[in-house]
Amino acid sequence: MQKLRIALHCSELVPQPLLRWHHYRTPGSAAQVSGPFLRSDAAISGQYNEQVATYHVENFGCRATQADGAAIERQLRERGLERAGAASNAEVVVLNTCTVTASADQDARAAIRRIHRENPEARILVTGCYAQRAPAELSGLPGVSLVVGNSHKHDLADYASPLPGGFVPVGHIGGTPDSQVIVGDIFAHTELMAAPVFDSDSFQKTRPNLKVQDGCNNRCSFCIIPYVRGKSRSLKLEQVVREVDALVANGYREVVLSGINLGRWGRELSPRTNFAAMLRAILADTAVEKIRISSVEPTDWTNEVIELVASSPRIAKHAHVPMQSGSDKVLRGMHRKYRPWHYADRIARIRRAMPDASIGADVMVGFPGESDGDFEQTRALIERLPFTYLHVFTYSSRPGTPSAQIPEQVPVQVARERNRVLRELAAQKKREFMQSFVGREMQAITLTRFDGEFTEALTDNYLKLRLRGRHAANQWMRGAIQALDNNALIGR
Repeated sequence: MQKLRIALHCSELVPQPLLRWHHYRTPGSAAQVSGPFLRSDAAISGQYNEQVATYHVENFGCRATQADGAAIERQLRERGLERAGAASNAEVVVLNTCTVTASADQDARAAIRRIHRENPEARILVTGCYAQRAPAELSGLPGVSLVVGNSHKHDLADYASPLPGGFVPVGHIGGTPDSQVIVGDIFAHTELMAAPVFDSDSFQKTRPNLKVQDGCNNRCSFCIIPYVRGKSRSLKLEQVVREVDALVANGYREVVLSGINLGRWGRELSPRTNFAAMLRAILADTAVEKIRISSVEPTDWTNEVIELVASSPRIAKHAHVPMQSGSDKVLRGMHRKYRPWHYADRIARIRRAMPDASIGADVMVGFPGESDGDFEQTRALIERLPFTYLHVFTYSSRPGTPSAQIPEQVPVQVARERNRVLRELAAQKKREFMQSFVGREMQAITLTRFDGEFTEALTDNYLKLRLRGRHAANQWMRGAIQALDNNALIGR
């Protein structure tokens, strides 16, 4: 019997074998069939002669990227791969990248160099936002076997393995016979990868993050995200409910809802719906004990959403509302859809409805053309508003964005000093807010860390709490707050 030559199919996909090859023996025959480490049971029903290959997924960036990475891991496990303990001993390493800043790009390149140095035999697959934006830049780095943009990320596991009944045809993935890059039109992309993020050593073991929305239809002048993640698209309501139900069935008691532009959930679905409707459905149709909302734009903190969050004990009292700037001129230059007074009104309404809520914001300093007066307007607005924490970013020019063409770039040292000023202001406001809870009792969910004296927990309103004694993870508890120590509440 002539040996079957399925290796030629893989060579149509990439110029070298993407993954380590193993051999299977077909039933009733001495012939060997060569193929990638994953078996297509429809084509080959024999047994493995060798152990299946291992993989490692490394994620960079936001919660949406973490969720994409979890979906990739789910796909790889479903295809029979085993998770390696680290990139240094994995046969396949997937780097799921971010490109929101130049620093994020640099981190991804450094990781590629490190992994290739420590594990030169590994096949490195690079995907994510950086891969969508600059695939050729990444494909030229030593050790990179394949670059897959966000446009094809949902099929990434298939590029390394045969589908049932055969291999992936080149036309299916948008590649060419001699290409190591698989990137398509992101605005034609309609897939949404969804898998809860909970398989890690951080908060997610007790607080899984479920991505229910991806993409963005806004065009902020500084932001590259719409060009690498595409149009806004939503997980269908029945699938949202099904994912939350599955998490509850597995014992999880708090679920964090996330998305690139979470508040736009449902706007493109048919029939059209909205974010508040999704929250109501989760409350009505699942038994989840706590929903936590991640970042939502100020225009989507409608009165209905504020009232719903405030009135339900099953929704965490926590609002993250991106601000970016307190200067009307800068907000217009950023192409943001609100003015400073609109933003201040939303924050005031949230605080009136939820006096104990944590309220956070993203703020950018050093946007092109930001004057000393513009920055002072931002600083003064932050000082006036009841923020409890801030994420302060220094502007990073992104190729292809309108703001990159603005000639009035702010000197780096000036931008860094503005960043320092706001971080100090934010730290002061956070300490004052946390101090206000000393002597009170608070609800918190226990996490996985125990240092020998305290168990780490997170309060309903997003404050770090250290509870005396050892407590099982994933338990809602009430703690009496005794003190504030080093940015953490101390309780018992």
